Amino acid sequence: MRILLLSAYHANSHKAWADGLVAAIPAHQWTVLTLPPRHFSWRLRGNSLSWAMLQSEQLNADYDLLVATSMTDLSALRGLCPSLCRLPTLVYFHENQFAYPVSAQQRQGVEPQMLNLYTALAADKVLFNSDYNRQTFIEGADRLLAKLPDFSPRSEVMNRLSDSEVLPVGIAPPVPAAPRLPSERLSVLWNHRWEYDKGPEQLLAVLQACERAALPLDIHIIGQQFRKRPKVFGDIERLLNRSKSLACEHFGYMESREQYEKLLAASDVVLSTALHDFQGLAVMEAVAAGCRPLLPARLCYPQWFDAPYLYDSALDAPATEAESAGQALTALLAEKRCGALQTPDISDLYWPCIAAEYQHHFDALCR
Repeated sequence: MRILLLSAYHANSHKAWADGLVAAIPAHQWTVLTLPPRHFSWRLRGNSLSWAMLQSEQLNADYDLLVATSMTDLSALRGLCPSLCRLPTLVYFHENQFAYPVSAQQRQGVEPQMLNLYTALAADKVLFNSDYNRQTFIEGADRLLAKLPDFSPRSEVMNRLSDSEVLPVGIAPPVPAAPRLPSERLSVLWNHRWEYDKGPEQLLAVLQACERAALPLDIHIIGQQFRKRPKVFGDIERLLNRSKSLACEHFGYMESREQYEKLLAASDVVLSTALHDFQGLAVMEAVAAGCRPLLPARLCYPQWFDAPYLYDSALDAPATEAESAGQALTALLAEKRCGALQTPDISDLYWPCIAAEYQHHFDALCR
């Protein structure tokens, strides 16, 4: 099967999905076209123009199937490159613009949402990486269509979207790690992009609660950084540097994938404070490596993890939420002193397990 894969905003999670998919199903002939994850508004609106004008030869080659991310302006691209209209098409949603939180410096616009909707409706099959992603997209689209003044095909759109399904991004099976030994200190990892939507303000509140409780924690705060980072990370660094109980072991981005995987295999707990996570791939990779998840009971997390791995979600009361996470860490520290922490089995999310589900959709579309 000859497959054209289009990733219009090739962020780390999108790259992990595309690379993993190609590696998991190597029998196909893959052509992968990507655009870099920068200049968001231009990339979202201009990817069809960029590809149609600059890579028309690759687009017009002979394919059996088109797979595109939801950032792809599929309806416009098909108009500019009519040969794509004959291909059965699958669109994959890593996120949706209806549920993406907006920072204080941003304004929620309707155009990104409409582009998401047009791309979904132009596809023959739509897949989401989590049920949370699917539900928020459908609910958001319905709310938007309800606001339109006239000629709004609300029921028709909802009927089309009802055929969409959930299929997560796969995880590479980890290399077996040495067992964690009992210890008087707990190693806690926070491994997210250093941006507002990953909840750095909430992270500061959790660390403050842990310091008040004098918890002996080894803290690793790592993740991708950009030209501008939230100022709260400076407050976090100062807190860790002056704390007598919290030890700052890592603070910044780890360039080496090998060193990062070693850290995953050595940490006890992976912590999230996110305001936005549609699958939580960084968390899942850490759990696969043996980390105990400690996650807010919101977003996609309840779909993947049971109550023992969640702390109370209270975004309108961050101090209350921080205390809940701090109490959970106190309990995990006591558990660690007695032996290894219990972690959930997520092996059914490994690429060797779910590649067949992707292949099933490919076959169904091409029949």
